[in-house]
Parts: sequence; structure tokens; C-alpha cells
Amino acid sequence: MKIRTLALIVGILLIAAFTALNMDEFLRPTVLNLGFSQAEAPLGLVMLGVVVVVLSFFLVALVFLQTSHLLELRRATKEATEQRQLADKAEQSRFTDLRQLLQTQHQEFMAHEQSLTNQANERLAQMEARLMTTLEQSSNGLAASVAEVEDRLERQIEQLAYSTRQAQLPHNPAV
Repeated sequence: MKIRTLALIVGILLIAAFTALNMDEFLRPTVLNLGFSQAEAPLGLVMLGVVVVVLSFFLVALVFLQTSHLLELRRATKEATEQRQLADKAEQSRFTDLRQLLQTQHQEFMAHEQSLTNQANERLAQMEARLMTTLEQSSNGLAASVAEVEDRLERQIEQLAYSTRQAQLPHNPAV
């Protein structure tokens, strides 16, 4: 319990005990001056009634304050829950947006990578075709060179054979 509530209960119990102990005096009639008239009534009972009315007023005020506080707390809790839900939805939306952005970037990267791969394959095919052309030209040139050397060798062999035949023939100085 809170200290205020405990003090209030203790105060009510002390007043009840005081009233119980002095009930005879509370009930003794006396003349009371009300300002514009006089009345005969028990002063203790009148004072006890005033205390009960004041205490009732304060209890009603306390209940009203507690009720308004609870309603305000409930409203604030509801607003906080709504704000938390909005924040969660916004964060979820940010995650969704981030996921979409990452997927888009990944697709763009993959398309770019595929484009680069295609370009590299095309260049490789072009270089292979040029290499084959160069190799064929070199092969043709080599074959032509070998054929030329072969022709020269054959001519030299024929000249050598002709020279050898001429050397074997008897020399006719008159002819």
C-alpha cells in the first residue's frame, strides 16, 4: 500500500476509536449558535457529521482522480501501442524496400556480368578467327617457301646431273 492510503486508513481508525470511547459525550445535547438562530443538538455528533462529510468529499475526489488517471494511462498505453505498431509497419516496409532494392541491384549486376561474359566470348571468338587466319596464312607462306626451296633443290640437282653428264661425255674439241 502507498503511504497516503495507509495514513488515511489510520486516521479513520483513530477517529472511529475516539468516537467509540467518547460516545456519551458525543451524544450529550448542547445549545449551538448558528449565527442567525440557536439550536439544541449534540456538538460531538455535529462535528462527527462534518468530519464524515469532509472525508466523503475527499474520498469522492480521490476516486475521481484515480479514475481519470487510469483513463489517461489507458489512453496513453493505447497510443503507445498504436505508435509501436506504426513503427513496426514502417520498419517492415523499410526491410521490404531494402530487399527489393537488393534484388534489383543483384539482377542488374547479373545482367551486367552476362553482358561482359558475352562481350568477352565475342572478342575471344574474333581473336580465335584472326589467329586461325594468321596461322593459315603462315602455313600457306611456309608451304610456298618449302615449295620454292624444293624447286631450287630440284633445279640444282638437275644442273648438277647435267653437269655430271657433260663431264662424262667425251670432249670433242672439233664439234
